[in-house]
Amino acid sequence: MGAPREIAVVTILDAAQKVFAEHGFSGASIAEVARVAGIPKANIHYYFSTKETLYQEVLRRTMQEWLGGCEAWLKPDMPATEALEGYIEAKLAFSRSNPQASRVFAHEILGGARYLQDYISSTLREAIRPFEATIAVWMDRQEIPRGDPLHFLFCLWAMTQWYADMQPQLTGLLGQKSLEEKDFSAAARTILSLVTRA
Repeated sequence: MGAPREIAVVTILDAAQKVFAEHGFSGASIAEVARVAGIPKANIHYYFSTKETLYQEVLRRTMQEWLGGCEAWLKPDMPATEALEGYIEAKLAFSRSNPQASRVFAHEILGGARYLQDYISSTLREAIRPFEATIAVWMDRQEIPRGDPLHFLFCLWAMTQWYADMQPQLTGLLGQKSLEEKDFSAAARTILSLVTRA
């Protein structure tokens, strides 16, 4: 894929993510994505034939970014505490810098994963097997509390994802207009202590 095509696709996906986050799938339109992207509507149809195809690609891109964090940190040859600290900080940093991606994904899941179910039950299911195996290794080495490795991963996702999906609730409870760096640092320390404490 050449650079001009890559740039065009990234521009379209960034604009689509913003539109889907603000309006949801039903309220979004290709015309609005084109307006936000600053390109003709026909250019979007050149790369994405339907709104559904564009929406699914926005969701898949988010999942690939999350999986990239897992691949970088959840490795059996790394000490569990070091690896989990790196992963938690990376995941929270993504939540802080890109809350729209998390918002689109949360809307899709809460809506029954209509457009993402096949990807979740096939591609994603296979992609997380190495991370499940890594967690099992750490448990066998007694570096983290023993339990179900897959559910450990689910809980890790839930705790880190909360800071993206529930920001209005969190800021209200904290009495702040927005989450600050100190809040994400406190979250990282707390989550790490929970997942590594015997």
